[in-house]
Amino acid sequence: MDFTTEQPDCCSVGDYLEIVEHELPTSYWYMLEHAYGASTNFKNRERLKARKGKVIKIWKDDRFNYITLEFDEEDVK
Repeated sequence: MDFTTEQPDCCSVGDYLEIVEHELPTSYWYMLEHAYGASTNFKNRERLKARKGKVIKIWKDDRFNYITLEFDEEDVK
């Protein structure tokens, strides 16, 4: 999952970051710990079970900086 960020140096590849889920009327979005970044909106069927992910990529395009996290939904009980 990609998170837009204004602080791409807030973490390193391999770090684990916590996320907080926020509910909208018809979707959900996620905020990285310490407000490092925010996700796009996701439908209910795309909702995450995990609340911690591993940073696998830090990158940017011509508009934004991004942090990409990988979540292990298999380990969530």
